[in-house]
Amino acid sequence: MPQTPPATEPEPISADPPHRTDRTLLTQSWLDLAFLHWPVEPAEVAPLLPGGTVPDTLDGVTYVGLVAFRMHRVGWFRLPGLPYLGSFPETNVRLYSVDGHGRRGVVFRSLDASRLLPVAVGRWAFRLPYVWSRMSVRNDGTTLTYSSRRRWPGPRGAHSAISVAVGERVDEPTPLEHFLTARWGMHSSFLGRPLYLPNTHPRWPLHRARLVSLDESLLTAAGFPRPLGEPVSVLYSPGVPVRFGGPPRRPYDITVPRQRRAGDG
Repeated sequence: MPQTPPATEPEPISADPPHRTDRTLLTQSWLDLAFLHWPVEPAEVAPLLPGGTVPDTLDGVTYVGLVAFRMHRVGWFRLPGLPYLGSFPETNVRLYSVDGHGRRGVVFRSLDASRLLPVAVGRWAFRLPYVWSRMSVRNDGTTLTYSSRRRWPGPRGAHSAISVAVGERVDEPTPLEHFLTARWGMHSSFLGRPLYLPNTHPRWPLHRARLVSLDESLLTAAGFPRPLGEPVSVLYSPGVPVRFGGPPRRPYDITVPRQRRAGDG
């Protein structure tokens, strides 16, 4: 299906959420995140996005991200998060998107998680490409290692082993670092219709990181048939608490009281 550009200009990239999340659908924390990113041509990504969205670009380039972290205490609505079933390692392959209302977001090509029940709920309730995998996260001081190997539904054997060394705190993100992390919603489709779920969280505490080792086949399983080489951006964050809202009743509600520059602290 041909992709058409957004009807409005994409929203400004903001370090703070550009909308409220009045109706809380999910609460969770994302902890010990490693962000790895590769540049790709928008034409290569466009067929992998849901209807109603196009690749979001920076200087004519879009990106594919491999993001590994610990999900912590997922909870429904405003109920307390679950300590066991709601806490697990996760690794996702994600793309960057913008819709016809100018809302920037991410599109998940895969979400590997180590708890079967959240995987089943994510696949059934949200039609997200969750996959049950054997996973672990190991912290050896300043080096973190994330590993995963798929169980169900596959492709069986798809795997990742990521090791990063955490470096200095990022006081002022570059335009690229900001573009890749300041994402305030998820684009998907549900029963054939476009779906946008907004999220809010505090500003990212970011550290630059060094890739120690990488062995993965998740990008190929997600639809990228060629090797992408070394990532151009490697970041780490200790994490943030997150709230997801339900689909907006209106196309978009901007509530940011004033514009902030991308690098504002």
